[in-house]
Amino acid sequence: MAEMALMQRLENAVIRLESLLSDSQRAARMECGTVNGVNEDIAPHVEAFDRIMNGSVAAFLRNSLVLDSDVKTHAEMVRAAFQAQREFLLLTSRYQEPQEDEVAILLKPISDKIQEIQMFRERNRGSSMFNHLSAISESVPALGWIAVSPKPGPYVKEMNDAATFYTNRVLKDYKHSDLRHVDWVKSFLNIWAELQAYIKDYHTTGLTWSKTGPIASEASGLPTAASNQVPPLQPPPPPPPGPPPVFNTENAKDDSTASRSALFAQLNQGETITKGLRHISDDQKTHKNPSLRAQGTPIRSPTKIHTPTTPKAHVQQSHCPVLELEGKKWRVEYQEDKNDLLITDTELKQVAYIFKCNNSTLQIKGKINSIIVDNCKKFGLVFDNVVGIVEVINSKDIQIQVLGKVPTISINKTEGCHIYLSEESLDCEIVSAKSSEMNILIPQDGDYKEFPVPEQFKTSWDGSKLVTDPTEIVG
Repeated sequence: MAEMALMQRLENAVIRLESLLSDSQRAARMECGTVNGVNEDIAPHVEAFDRIMNGSVAAFLRNSLVLDSDVKTHAEMVRAAFQAQREFLLLTSRYQEPQEDEVAILLKPISDKIQEIQMFRERNRGSSMFNHLSAISESVPALGWIAVSPKPGPYVKEMNDAATFYTNRVLKDYKHSDLRHVDWVKSFLNIWAELQAYIKDYHTTGLTWSKTGPIASEASGLPTAASNQVPPLQPPPPPPPGPPPVFNTENAKDDSTASRSALFAQLNQGETITKGLRHISDDQKTHKNPSLRAQGTPIRSPTKIHTPTTPKAHVQQSHCPVLELEGKKWRVEYQEDKNDLLITDTELKQVAYIFKCNNSTLQIKGKINSIIVDNCKKFGLVFDNVVGIVEVINSKDIQIQVLGKVPTISINKTEGCHIYLSEESLDCEIVSAKSSEMNILIPQDGDYKEFPVPEQFKTSWDGSKLVTDPTEIVG
């Protein structure tokens, strides 16, 4: 019996080894271009993409491993996203383009990687390298260029520009203290520069599919649109625009320091400071010369000369209200006492930026990428669907109603925020920081039930790590 059992185990091991060998040989044939019995070489544009992965992406990964921490984990996700895109490019070089909804299915692995990268940043807002994570998160949707035509190159540049806001912060923090971060920034931005050059050389007007191979959906065994086994997915959208640029105050500080230095230099002259004063004789002094007093000449105080450094009264500027589409960004700014603001003609790649709107209400119909509410007071927002994130920052008394779906809502430095979720959006993640008076309203039995978001937390040491739990004020 023991010998039979041993023989059976050996047979199973041999079968397993043969299976692994077969899989390995099949993968090697695919890599060499053997498709449906036809030996093909790797397409030139796929080889060029491999050079990006083995060059700038690999350099970025090495610099991220040096920094370690959250940056290392994020960089591994970026590498996986590029690998997913490489597999898609290989597919397009060998197969004909399928129907639009089936293309969306093929794009899903890339879209999932992009979303995973962006969610990692949202889950790690307290990271000491949050600017690094933000630079990656803001620019990684550039991999969505494969769904952009006729000019995917400028789209990648637009995503790269969104990252530079955060990479400039990294450089400002570390350029004089830790050059490893400077190398990290250079290697990261180099990825997108090389990707733009790659697109210019091989896909100037957009990605093209093979004209000869089988149709991709048939060759890859994907379900057709009629089967509805996998829901169609739209191409990855661009990220929200970066925050406003930080003004450089170093020159102003230098001017102020120079003025103070000149003043101190004068005061430190000691007795020589009086050398520039004119001597006044007794006959010119009013209190010692009665004839001067008799003339009744009024004594005038020195005339004040206003120099350019004299502070001027602050003049409040009035801004014209704005509601317009600028490129891919809806600008809604300086709206006052407007309760009928409406945006209807929306697209998936568009974002909405709402700035300094007070006592107003805005409704956004359709599906867009993201929404930012910045510096608003007593403002109401109603929207259908958002595929990215809704951010509320530096605001007060905000009400948001979700009619469709939204994956994430972020609340930062805000006093008073009520969020009405729909049945479809109950899986939404609420991320909050430095905010108060936040309430989430959940639909129940035809009405909404209100649940407060914790503002106070209790942290204790359990012997190996810190444990933080929300607390409720009882009184």
